[in-house]
Amino acid sequence: MIWRKFNGQIIAEPIKQSVQDVILREHEDGNQLKVCIGTDSQVKMGITEFATVIVFLREGRGGFMFIHNETSTINYSIKERMLMEVAKSIEIAYELCDLFTLYDVDMEVHADINTNPQFKSNEALREATGYILGMGFAFKAKPEAFASSSCANKMVH
Repeated sequence: MIWRKFNGQIIAEPIKQSVQDVILREHEDGNQLKVCIGTDSQVKMGITEFATVIVFLREGRGGFMFIHNETSTINYSIKERMLMEVAKSIEIAYELCDLFTLYDVDMEVHADINTNPQFKSNEALREATGYILGMGFAFKAKPEAFASSSCANKMVH
């Protein structure tokens, strides 16, 4: 799984090591961190592109993110695609959660799913909420889910 920084620089070491390095560096600099993990996707000409982001927020001092893109030729229904986004976010959250516990870093999983029943993505809200909360993670949906609906959204080509 290839991750990169916002400037395009590839992260050579395993993502868990990179995240631990960030946490240690930011704590050394006196920053209180919060991490938000989200995924968004777009379908173009039968190809679904997913972008997953790990957003590091420095309390009152901006933030930065790590990005991972992947594509699929599977033809997902809207509900399947929303749940696939959530699964990708949970996969990375699960891989990193012991670091967040160890260093006392708040973490949320953000889902690009609308809480308004008039939107098609809302069909996946109940299952996504159960999935995320069942894993023991804090959860935000639209409009609070900026990691998926803003950050990851900008990283899908």
